[in-house]
Amino acid sequence: MTIDVFKRPLLVGLAAASLLTALPGCAPLLVGGAMVGGVMLAIDRRTSGTQIEDQAIELKAVNRIREAMGERVHINANSYNRMVLLTGEAPTEQDRQAIEQAVSGIENVRSIVNEIAVTAKSSLSSRSSDVILAGKVKATFVDARDLQANAFKVVTERGTVYLMGRVTEREAARASDLARSVGGVMKVVKVFETISEDELAGIVKRTSPNAGNGSTQGGTAQ
Repeated sequence: MTIDVFKRPLLVGLAAASLLTALPGCAPLLVGGAMVGGVMLAIDRRTSGTQIEDQAIELKAVNRIREAMGERVHINANSYNRMVLLTGEAPTEQDRQAIEQAVSGIENVRSIVNEIAVTAKSSLSSRSSDVILAGKVKATFVDARDLQANAFKVVTERGTVYLMGRVTEREAARASDLARSVGGVMKVVKVFETISEDELAGIVKRTSPNAGNGSTQGGTAQ
């Protein structure tokens, strides 16, 4: 989830509208940090407990940033598997570090990737363009037959696309190439947790429709 500290209601509306336009049919969406639709929840590569933790981390982050910085900054906080990506703008390096410190104290945060730029706050038009661009990148992933689109969380800031998720090296490279091919993307930054092909196979087995219904022999380690 991209949490905008100040213009959150408007941008959430823009995000929903643009993603609904960009993604065809019943394509699953990332809205408010949660997967929309039971199928998405079923095949998320995080455990259900971790998904809830990520949502809690994001909400706590926005509150702590607001308390610490007031309206001087524009910061987005996204958590995936308890790894927090901070993007946006802060007026000074001291503010940038203070935000990271505030978020690092949140319970269950495993690591932080601080991509906050020391510059003036971006304009509303710039943020709206980022929302549309993120929708285009996600739509490209949906169209790709060799990717599980919902395995990726797409965050866009000032034309830079940040990709999060638990993916293999093969998937990371493919997604990065696809994102770079989208018009308007200035840069792609990978913020992945890399898993092996064997780990991926185990996840697919656990989350398949037949998992746990007795149709397969043996068990899968949790």
